[in-house]
Amino acid sequence: MDTKELLKKVRKIEIKTRRLSDHIFGGEYHSTFKGRGMTFSEVRQYQFGDDVRNIDWNVTARYNEPYIKVFEEERELTMMLMVDISGSELFGTSLQFKNEVVTEIAATLAFSATQNNDKIGLILFTDDVELYIPPKKGRSHVLRIIRELIEFKPKSKQTNIAEALKFLRNVMKKKAIVFVLSDFIADDYKQTLKIAAGKHDVTGIRVYDKSEESIPNLGMVQMQDEESGELMLVNTSSKKIRTNYSKFYNEKVDYYKDSFAKSGAGTINCRVDESYVKKLLGYFKRRG
Repeated sequence: MDTKELLKKVRKIEIKTRRLSDHIFGGEYHSTFKGRGMTFSEVRQYQFGDDVRNIDWNVTARYNEPYIKVFEEERELTMMLMVDISGSELFGTSLQFKNEVVTEIAATLAFSATQNNDKIGLILFTDDVELYIPPKKGRSHVLRIIRELIEFKPKSKQTNIAEALKFLRNVMKKKAIVFVLSDFIADDYKQTLKIAAGKHDVTGIRVYDKSEESIPNLGMVQMQDEESGELMLVNTSSKKIRTNYSKFYNEKVDYYKDSFAKSGAGTINCRVDESYVKKLLGYFKRRG
């Protein structure tokens, strides 16, 4: 992809996702993800209805009338976008591939965070962390993140979610809002997720295509595993093969749901032919 085409794509995604974050998600994001805590702002005279626990007894004694401490929410947060860029993301039978939907969701979340003056970081992972962009603020930083999501070429096609979560633990010492965007066709990450969710506010966004859920009966078909690159002839007319595949797929989905539920993390399930806008908004409203 040449520079002109890349910039055109970045601009197109910015226009679409920034409009969404400006008009739909800004307030919802703010109310859903609270600041780290309350910081002292000022002292003022006590008014009827104020919490007596906030009375500043030193100032009260000095002026011989009650004064209270006023606190404000410390708003600045850090959002980390953890994006699966393994081979299975380059799949789609509808209007968009999974990785294209993931890019739009990530951009929408990033612009929503920017509206609140929060920092945004990016981790692109396969079976290893392929790229890490430390959290920063501002539009130009978000545009860099979008560029990387569009044009980054991974070295591997495999997936290892646990490895990415371990990396997160090492680089993020303070609590962060973490979105993990993947199809979650993986396993062996439950324990690592539990540790990460104990420290950070974690949400898994599963982006998938309806055609992945089952294999249709099409006779002998040549298929390729997007992660291993292996080509194989598959007899899709075999009920056993179709049943085994559905079982394999459903086990991965159940593992994802169970892992996130038991770790206390949130989940969003977004099919590529569905509106991710409604999915995100519904999630924010439920949590807000």
